[in-house]
Amino acid sequence: MTSRRSFLTKGALAGAATLAAPAVLRAQDVIKWRMQTYAGAALAEEVVKPAVDMFNRIAAGQMEIELFTADQLVPTGELFQAMQAGTIDCVQSDDDSMASPTEVTVFGGYFPLALRYSLDVPVLFNKYGLKQIWEEEYAKVGVKHISAGSWDPCHFSTKDPINSLADLQGKRVFTFPTAGRFLSQFGVVPVTLPWEDIEVAVQTGELDGIAWSGITEVYTVGWSNVTNYFLTNNISGAWIGHFFANMERWNALPPHLQELLAVCFEQSHYYRQHWYWGGEADLRLNGGKMQLTTIPDEEWATVEAAAVKFWDEIAAESETKAKVVSIFKQYNETMTKAGRPYR
Repeated sequence: MTSRRSFLTKGALAGAATLAAPAVLRAQDVIKWRMQTYAGAALAEEVVKPAVDMFNRIAAGQMEIELFTADQLVPTGELFQAMQAGTIDCVQSDDDSMASPTEVTVFGGYFPLALRYSLDVPVLFNKYGLKQIWEEEYAKVGVKHISAGSWDPCHFSTKDPINSLADLQGKRVFTFPTAGRFLSQFGVVPVTLPWEDIEVAVQTGELDGIAWSGITEVYTVGWSNVTNYFLTNNISGAWIGHFFANMERWNALPPHLQELLAVCFEQSHYYRQHWYWGGEADLRLNGGKMQLTTIPDEEWATVEAAAVKFWDEIAAESETKAKVVSIFKQYNETMTKAGRPYR
């Protein structure tokens, strides 16, 4: 006969095994999210798909993210509205491109000459207080700011060579809204087009060039096939991009899935750090398709001075913008005083 002791022991072991085993969910219980990135298909393979694939594997059937690339569900300029309304659950973009209605939108993407290197971005967000500012601004509009990270620097890739500021006059360039606003004072004509149309627009002469990325993306997405020159001066050393989610959908997730999303997206930020950093140097030397040009330092100093004036104009627009500009100034002053290798 089974003793009471053995019965209880076996029952306890069976209970422990049940607790240790992963939960098996019915198909209808799987949490499914739709996510759209700013990036076209070729670029998304590097900047977001590895993180989404990793998340889906580790989530092990509890949750699944379906990834859509630039403009697949909605135009990039409508991403924020679609996420806020819940049409899209999650977004990877900069604030500027998705027309975010926040006080920090102008700083997303390429805020002119505020950043020198890709590591500046995580330091500013995690050590200088930008993370808290972004979280508060997006919470006001029903969106969860998950994390920020850096992408590539912003250079000109053009059909004709750029060797001086005068060569920028009248050039029709695909770029970001804030970058275009800044560059227009140097005669650049900013043009907004769907991401997938850029290569053809350069081929047909609708565009003279692109100021949207570093050389890694120029080769990755095929723009090196239609542009001949790459300007080594950049208007920013790193793009600030983010992962966002609809606040209600985020709050509905169990804590362990929230943490898993944050960890996988953080890994994505890390991956881009070395992918871009290595690519920028290697493709300048070994890309084989583009010729490098440079505007002399003494002339480029005009652009650097204009950037500081632009910062002050932005700071005058609101208290929050003034706070962010103040952080940028403090950070750059620290880096400059620290000397090499920081500045």
